[in-house]
Amino acid sequence: MSVSILIPTALRTFAGGSDNISVEGGTVAETLDALTNHHPALRKHLFNEEGELRHFVNIYVNDEDIRYAEKLATPLKEGDVISIVPSIAGGSTAVEDVKEEVELNRDEILRYSRHLIMPEVALEGQKKLKAARVLCIGAGGLGSPLALYLAAAGVGRLGIVDFDVVDFTNLQRQIIHSTSNVGRPKLESARERIAEINPFVKVEGYETALRSDNALDLFREYDIIVDGTDNFPTRYLVNDACVLTGKPNVYGSIFRFEGQATVFDARQGPCYRCLYPEPPPPGLVPSCAEGGVLGVLPGVIGVIQAIETVKLILGRGDSLIGRLLLFDAMKMKFRELKLRKNPDCPVCGLNPTIKELIDYEEFCGITHQPQVEVGADFEITPLELKAKIDRGDEFVLVDVREPEEFAICRIPGSTLVPLRTVPERVHELSSADEIVVHCRSGVRSGQAVDFLKQAGFRKVKNLVGGILRWSDDVDPTVPKY
Repeated sequence: MSVSILIPTALRTFAGGSDNISVEGGTVAETLDALTNHHPALRKHLFNEEGELRHFVNIYVNDEDIRYAEKLATPLKEGDVISIVPSIAGGSTAVEDVKEEVELNRDEILRYSRHLIMPEVALEGQKKLKAARVLCIGAGGLGSPLALYLAAAGVGRLGIVDFDVVDFTNLQRQIIHSTSNVGRPKLESARERIAEINPFVKVEGYETALRSDNALDLFREYDIIVDGTDNFPTRYLVNDACVLTGKPNVYGSIFRFEGQATVFDARQGPCYRCLYPEPPPPGLVPSCAEGGVLGVLPGVIGVIQAIETVKLILGRGDSLIGRLLLFDAMKMKFRELKLRKNPDCPVCGLNPTIKELIDYEEFCGITHQPQVEVGADFEITPLELKAKIDRGDEFVLVDVREPEEFAICRIPGSTLVPLRTVPERVHELSSADEIVVHCRSGVRSGQAVDFLKQAGFRKVKNLVGGILRWSDDVDPTVPKY
């Protein structure tokens, strides 16, 4: 029986320039054999040396992924249409639409000489880097090594979105900033450091929060978007804006000793929503501020993001499109998982329902998460707590941080009951007692107070601002972290 095979742009060179080829076959395997027999140059792009379909090539039959059916044995009927969707970045570059002709001066030729002698880069590749426009979302842990290496590599226009200021707690991992920059906007600090590394790079700074009303216009000015964010609303915003503007999204995330990296490009493979259709409930996944992160880890993941960005610009190698790279620093192991494009994805699927940017705070449940009631009955300030201690009032002070945090600093007389253990240890507390709960900043203790209220506790209060505010208002000898 005859079926049609749609050939993507990147593979048409190996199929005689055709975009639609009719072949005979009763299964997907038979039709692909027929195709590659007529066009042998296609075989190495579709199959590995063992004859298996390459993991970065997706095959669809009538818009259905064969991985969800019988794979290569999927049966066909007369008139079926097969689509080949390679999850690779080759053949065309992210900057091929750039009209500006760029040249390298003598200083640049010397600076980039180790690139120029590589056949995979050479003079033309370095010109592509100079013509490229890359937008980095965030100048923090991931954004630091990313921006440094992209600047050193010669990316001509580097955009950075960040409205935070440098804090002492950043310096353990955010290597683009230094001690002398504490208190300054991260954007200023990053701009100065990049200028020292490579004065030929033009830095465009955006000292603003990325929002639904500015993301699309901003993304359209760049070729590649690199996601260095640390919160779910912005992560989903970046993904959807990339899909709607047709931009690749170089993704990375970190937590403690583990990291993830991939490239989302809905034109060739899955998007972030294909991997994570919905965000976790608010508070379920701790942030780096709450759970910590190994200072070296963002260097590893950020550099991987930089490599993937450079590969996209050059149009070289096999990108991480369709593959999720997992890194475990404790075991020093990398693992790779295959990503599938979800045909039912609401933003990049066959029948998308998200056609414009939405309220991502609401989508992630932040604006609708249960709130702890405010007022004298459920909140207490550090100064009020200090007065209770000085008067000798009878109450129970509960610290819901983790043991590692408790070892750093504590309020005298507190009892450690980590938030994750509160449900199983609630019997250790008496609803007849007055209870004051605290954590680092007041977020986790607020969740604990809310749980205790639902469990029937009425004399429970949350320490506003946590131990950080206790250090500010009561005891400055208590170290901050």
